[in-house]
Amino acid sequence: MKRLLALAACLILGACTTTQAKLSPSTGITPPAGARILIVQPDVQLCVLTASGLVETRQDWSEQGRDNLLGQYRQVFDAKSHAYTVLEPSTAQAGQVGQMLRLHQAVGESILLFQTSGLYALPTHPASSFEWTLGDGAKSLADTYHADYALFTRAVGSYASGGRVAMMIGMAALGVSVPLGGQQMYVSLVDLHTGRVIWFNYAVAGPNADMRSPAGAASLVTDLMKTAPL
Repeated sequence: MKRLLALAACLILGACTTTQAKLSPSTGITPPAGARILIVQPDVQLCVLTASGLVETRQDWSEQGRDNLLGQYRQVFDAKSHAYTVLEPSTAQAGQVGQMLRLHQAVGESILLFQTSGLYALPTHPASSFEWTLGDGAKSLADTYHADYALFTRAVGSYASGGRVAMMIGMAALGVSVPLGGQQMYVSLVDLHTGRVIWFNYAVAGPNADMRSPAGAASLVTDLMKTAPL
């Protein structure tokens, strides 16, 4: 969560959602209609930012965001005639499947850190190159869930409490800026037959992309999935 928030601080927020997409040069043809997708249930952590600046997790908001994002993915894949299965990660932490889920989390964080933030670089992995993989172990997901591709999502964010908003208004009169929080999300598409991360997109949500509501989640997913090779 800290890396997502730090990355968001490096971006200039506008009136709409901003995205940074990466596409692997090794990507082959666009998956055909009928491709089988494993949707890993979105990992969402949403919090309230209090007047004192403390961040407190809101389980109800997190569940709303998770369910709304998942519902939008279903609509996207239904429209494209892709068959899909939803994987709830807490039910698959054992064995090689669990290892792949944890590996992807580490790879996703690395992509954020080294290829999206612009703050760090790997000496043998230039920013102009996008080559990331989960290795041959990704086939365990393909075999277990009869899928060709897997879609992973991680979203975090904070929303200002009423007290925080009141403080912002009062401090603004004194010329002092008070942050009101923000929401960020990344999504990746993995070819389960090769293990390659073929597409990755990071977004900072705009004011009309509040994932706690179906309409906001629809706006966010629309912006995120525009460049997806699906």
